[in-house]
Amino acid sequence: MALLDLLEISKSYETKKILEGVDFFINEGARIAIIGKNGGGKSTLLKLIDGSLEPDYGRRILQNGITVEMLSQHSEFNPEDRVIDGIKKELSSLYEAQKEYENVLVKLSKDFSNQELIKEQNRLISFLDAHDAWNLDEKIKRVLEEFNLLDLQDRPIALLSGGEQKRVSLSSVILKKPEILLLDEPTNHLDIDMVRFLEELLKKEKYTTVFISHDRYFIDEVATKGVEIDNFKLHHFMGGYRNFLADKERRLNSLQKEHEGLLKLLKSEEEWLNRGVKARLKRDEGRKKRVLQMREMAKSKPGELKKMEIELSRAKPAFTQKSSSNRQKMLFEIEDISISLGNKNLIKNFTIRILQNDKIAIVGKNGSGKTTFLKLLLNELKPDSGVIKKGDFQIGYFDQHRSILNDEKNLLETFCPNGGDRVNVRGSNMHVYGYMKKFLFPKEDLAKKIGDLSGGEKNRVALALLFTKELNCLILDEPTNDLDIETINILEEALLHFDGAVIFVSHDRYFVDKIAKKLFIFEGNGKIIESYKSYIEHLEDEEEKKELHSLLDYSSSKMVQKEEFKSKTKPKKLSYKEEKDYNELPAQIEILEKEISFLTSCLEDPKCYQERGIEALYEELSLKEAKLEPLLERYYELEEKVLSLEL
Repeated sequence: MALLDLLEISKSYETKKILEGVDFFINEGARIAIIGKNGGGKSTLLKLIDGSLEPDYGRRILQNGITVEMLSQHSEFNPEDRVIDGIKKELSSLYEAQKEYENVLVKLSKDFSNQELIKEQNRLISFLDAHDAWNLDEKIKRVLEEFNLLDLQDRPIALLSGGEQKRVSLSSVILKKPEILLLDEPTNHLDIDMVRFLEELLKKEKYTTVFISHDRYFIDEVATKGVEIDNFKLHHFMGGYRNFLADKERRLNSLQKEHEGLLKLLKSEEEWLNRGVKARLKRDEGRKKRVLQMREMAKSKPGELKKMEIELSRAKPAFTQKSSSNRQKMLFEIEDISISLGNKNLIKNFTIRILQNDKIAIVGKNGSGKTTFLKLLLNELKPDSGVIKKGDFQIGYFDQHRSILNDEKNLLETFCPNGGDRVNVRGSNMHVYGYMKKFLFPKEDLAKKIGDLSGGEKNRVALALLFTKELNCLILDEPTNDLDIETINILEEALLHFDGAVIFVSHDRYFVDKIAKKLFIFEGNGKIIESYKSYIEHLEDEEEKKELHSLLDYSSSKMVQKEEFKSKTKPKKLSYKEEKDYNELPAQIEILEKEISFLTSCLEDPKCYQERGIEALYEELSLKEAKLEPLLERYYELEEKVLSLEL
């Protein structure tokens, strides 16, 4: 049974249609992602679910006793309250239920057969169970710790940054554990560890939640189903973001077949219409009308199909390859730099070269020095020690404050400051409307002032403006914040084709893995690691390390027994065959992985798969993958054995 139903819902704002005749339902335990363009109706749908917005037509049906809570984009706390007090006030109904339960227990100890008291006790137990509210103080401490708010719990909320206030709001709403939890961009202002904690919490505690997010890995990890809002309708799919792409591809194929069928039918009907005499008979006026309607449908379909094809091609992960550093121009030569702010060591003895085609993601926890590093590159800060040598080249900088924009200018003045309506985009002379259309701006928006745009629209303008300049290096600080997934796909496409260096800070794991060929991982206390792994691989390695350290810590208390056991059971070394396999397998695995990567990318390229034959490619790919699996299993088995020998 659904906890909430929206039936035949339609909603418009003045003349702008948002939703038309849509149905939506929420079952207990479902985690539903809402995907769509900014301004396409995602937040409107959340507000209709919440009940804070009334539909123009249709019905909202909420089951009795079901509570709906929404994460607000703006803090609603008393600014003078301390963080801990603000959260406890938000949880006042849960604390009151605890007190009522304790009072009922006291009364039952004196009158244990009172049926009214027993009934009330059962009601309170069900309520506290449903909201997981038995150990609230412990839960509050855990959530504050994970969201890096524990040290701020006694600080007045008014003194927190916007990001910190957002984390306080998120803490309070998830601690309430309502029957239906609504989250609008919950991962904004969270670093990667916080996002992973939120993912695990939503899954482990079995929250029923509906959420909007541009974090595609978060959608994949959390969502059990989803809806895409497109052209005022809802398209439902099961699973996360990858399922969304697969579902969209199926819809595209289905639409293409429908269009082909329509063209065949239209051809025969046009032949009938061209015969002339019969088509003019009164009884055939209906058939003639249907032919004219089919003509209009046939005209509109190609545009719709092309739009879906472009969206899908942008959305798919890129198969990045490490480029050779030979003969690349050196942009930055960083020698042994260190910098501290206050008593906090942000960067310590870091040395690196950054070359002209580098694509570098700077990742790590909030406050670990990532933005400070960008400011060092931009010469806005000086290191305490060490040297940064910069070559002769042009830098474009995108920051979260969009400082390159002037709120008083409109879009046309921003892109054509010297008049006219043409803009030069890295060598191509384009009409400004044609260029802005790529960044999802309609023609009528060209007269809009920058100050009248939303945060997401301003980000799109700032990014579009960067790509009109002759630059050799882009430095981007959280470029995907406030962008919808479609716009992020457009940004990714532009960055992948950018002929220069890209250095960026981001918590968006999908974005990092798609763009970056190299990671600078800020671990805290000034330590920075350079890595060529994908971000997800790095995070998985970190999890494995934590598990291993945990195991070793646990085992240290029983070291004597462990050593005795090892001396009796563990072989002294690998056998000759094992040693040979252990040394030779990595090279074999690497060759196979490169071949699989090539075949996979060939299947994404029409020119390649038409030349080689799509069936032959699939067969070869299957054989390579089947060959790789046992090699990996053998190598992991030997790695575990080597590790056990070293312990």
